[in-house]
Amino acid sequence: MDPVAAERLREWLQSQGGLDAVGLDLRGADLSRGDFSESWFTEANMTGVRLIGAKLYRSDVEWADLSQADLTGASLVRVNFDDAVLRGAILDRTDMVKASLCGVDASGASFRDAQFWGASLLDVNFSGADLSGATLERNSFKVTLDENTVVQGLRGTVFGPAQLVGEGATRTLGGDALESWIRERGGDVRVTPID
Repeated sequence: MDPVAAERLREWLQSQGGLDAVGLDLRGADLSRGDFSESWFTEANMTGVRLIGAKLYRSDVEWADLSQADLTGASLVRVNFDDAVLRGAILDRTDMVKASLCGVDASGASFRDAQFWGASLLDVNFSGADLSGATLERNSFKVTLDENTVVQGLRGTVFGPAQLVGEGATRTLGGDALESWIRERGGDVRVTPID
């Protein structure tokens, strides 16, 4: 971690407010179990950061790079992840109630047993992602899936449709077609079209 980021963290530890880490280089830092509620990580480089069991309630992680980060068991309620990069990140058992993931690259990321309740999943790339055992409740679900996206045990309700990419083509799956695609792969999701 660079010296500016280290100093900012030291100051934050002595204060009562949220952490201002806008644009900082936090690569490889271990911030596990920290309470970063209402903090700002906008445009931060958080590649490989460990945030296991951390609390980020109402934090802003917009445009941040969390590639290969480990957020296992983190509380991500109402976190703004818009335009963030989550490639290969681990978000297993996270609580993502009302989180916003718009324009997010989550290719190859793991969301095993994550809870997405009332979350905005718009233009999220879930290609090669693992959504095993995740719960979706009344989420927008305009996402990109591929044959490598794991949906075994995925359950709940979403507002579709989704895009399926593969073999050089993209097709839209909504309603019954999306439900069938997920069911064939071991999931159980009800798709409600957006009027």
